[in-house]
Amino acid sequence: MSQIFYAQHDPEAFEPFELGTVQWLRRPGDNGNAKLAAGIWQVAPSQAPEPFDLRIDQDETIYIVSGHIRIQIDGGEEHALTAGSMASLSLGAQTRWSILEPTVEFFVYS
Repeated sequence: MSQIFYAQHDPEAFEPFELGTVQWLRRPGDNGNAKLAAGIWQVAPSQAPEPFDLRIDQDETIYIVSGHIRIQIDGGEEHALTAGSMASLSLGAQTRWSILEPTVEFFVYS
């Protein structure tokens, strides 16, 4: 059982994700913790040319390393996230995402 998870940002380590690609730091289920995961997600506007709806299935905190995305909460606020922006999304939130520029995001599911 690992006590620390470590990775360097490595373009060769990215693998297909539901949308875009991901480099995992910690995969869901590592050390028996199904809820905790973290990694780097990269996505381009060509992979999501239209806004898409996403129900948040577990708490998720994100940090935008580079790029520009917009997240709108169903029936509520809209947030433009660019390099240096952070957001924390609660379990059950209904969201609509727009990928406005090629984006690199660090995320933590918890």
